[in-house]
Amino acid sequence: MTKALVLALLATVATSPAWAAKPAVPRAAAAALPATPVDPARLSAHVKVLSDDIFEGRGPATPAEGKVIDYVVKQMKAAGLSPGGSNGGWTQDVPLARFEVTGPVKMSLTAGGATQALTQTQEAVVQTLVPVAHVSIKDAPMVFVGYGVKAPEVGWDDFKGVDLKGKIAVVLINDPDFETPTAGKFGGKAMTYYGRWTYKYEEAARQGAIGMLIVHETDPASYGWNTVKNSNSGVKFDIVRDDPGKSHPLLQGWMQRDLAVDLFRKSGLDFVAQKKRAQTEGFTPVELKGATFSADYDVKSSKIVSHNIAGKLVGKGHPNEVVLYSAHWDHLGIGAPDAKGDKIYNGAIDNADGVAAVLELARVYAHAPRTDRTIVFMSVTAEEQGLLGTEYYASNPLYPLAKTVAMLNTDALTADGPARDISVSGDSKGELQDMLAAAAQKEGRRFTPDQEPGAGHFYRSDHFPMSKRGVPALSIESGMDLYTGGVAAGRKGKEDYVEHRYHQPADQWSPSWDMRGQAIDVGLIYKLGRQLANSRQWPEWKPGSEFKAARDASASERK
Repeated sequence: MTKALVLALLATVATSPAWAAKPAVPRAAAAALPATPVDPARLSAHVKVLSDDIFEGRGPATPAEGKVIDYVVKQMKAAGLSPGGSNGGWTQDVPLARFEVTGPVKMSLTAGGATQALTQTQEAVVQTLVPVAHVSIKDAPMVFVGYGVKAPEVGWDDFKGVDLKGKIAVVLINDPDFETPTAGKFGGKAMTYYGRWTYKYEEAARQGAIGMLIVHETDPASYGWNTVKNSNSGVKFDIVRDDPGKSHPLLQGWMQRDLAVDLFRKSGLDFVAQKKRAQTEGFTPVELKGATFSADYDVKSSKIVSHNIAGKLVGKGHPNEVVLYSAHWDHLGIGAPDAKGDKIYNGAIDNADGVAAVLELARVYAHAPRTDRTIVFMSVTAEEQGLLGTEYYASNPLYPLAKTVAMLNTDALTADGPARDISVSGDSKGELQDMLAAAAQKEGRRFTPDQEPGAGHFYRSDHFPMSKRGVPALSIESGMDLYTGGVAAGRKGKEDYVEHRYHQPADQWSPSWDMRGQAIDVGLIYKLGRQLANSRQWPEWKPGSEFKAARDASASERK
């Protein structure tokens, strides 16, 4: 796509079905699909634009951000929305702290009497999210602290009073239950927040460690090393904190499994055996004897302002009650080149298609009768940096959370064709999920629970910051039981995407995509949202949900 064409698209509504490839579909197969008001050609057109190289991977606080805002706002205006941001505008300022490791990164690991130089993004990848100009760690002792979990509510403590001051904590990814044959104190394979890397870094800071290195393993992480290095080696952002050192150690990063195995061996330990120990509550920290870690690099830090984008259609009956649609607009920007020399992380599936869904939903709603409740269409920033745009919104809402009926988030739908099912990121334990399942059943489809509970998807999408504040929220995912090829084809497509395109420059728009699946998925999201917006329903969290108490606390505001 030429620069001239992209700039032209910025000033108009995507209207030409010719922009999107339409695979030949047998009449019977087409007739069997659920009806949807959503146009697959329009979805594809938006994705093609937003993932074009001219958007430079949609990095927050880069020149690309202005192009994204310009495009999204123009589409919202053309659809007929009103500004839904701060002070009567289309955006909400999101202040962020920006960190960039600059210059060469010198790292080394000493074990067994020998020192090994490490290359950033190869054997290990490190970053710093505290405002310092330079990091210099010299021969810091290393301590294995299992999964790095301190969960007093279940009587679990991997630290057991160990002194980590001036030391590097080495930890495993995921929860202690992930690879055990039976469910233990963490409920089995379904990841809890304790399994997320964000929690582990937070706990490292609380425990006083100078640094933490997480051992990467593909299955418990649910992604390969390419995702780790690409997500951690470029510019990083965080919310602006009064004391960043309370949430982040000086150094945080990952190490390859092979490096960890060799480190343990040289320290007189067996990695697999220590891992099994860490899966028991009796585990105690283990000093990696004779092992030290050194790192030296510069850090450039600053404070910037990124933006959430919002438009709305004001409800005709209960305008102060809100159904919120969302999708993050950001991706990884420009980073390390791949084997082909491509440095632009276009983020077509993740998550230009989510933005396309929000824009197409806005168009469909605007051309339908006005709903009783207000509909807000939001595209948020800095999801790839830890759900920061939504975290900021949830702390500084434009619309009261107590009067937010539900949040329906879209992130990375499939382009492999239509599926007989629909799914979500994690198990929400709420009535909203049941409503999604019922809506799918009405159109001859079914709901499939998250098929990778150990991947911790619930904590990796923008619905989470809203959920933990009590707002009923879902991140809706495409199903895998494809009309053509079944579950086997759906699983193969997803695995291929994760391995070869997810968080890589290869996540690009393709004319071969079959966007009918996205169209019926977004159509289902439309039907669910419209049901909520024309009702007096307030979906609740079920008993036992960790988010129920937060919602119940504001119950009087919904009477």
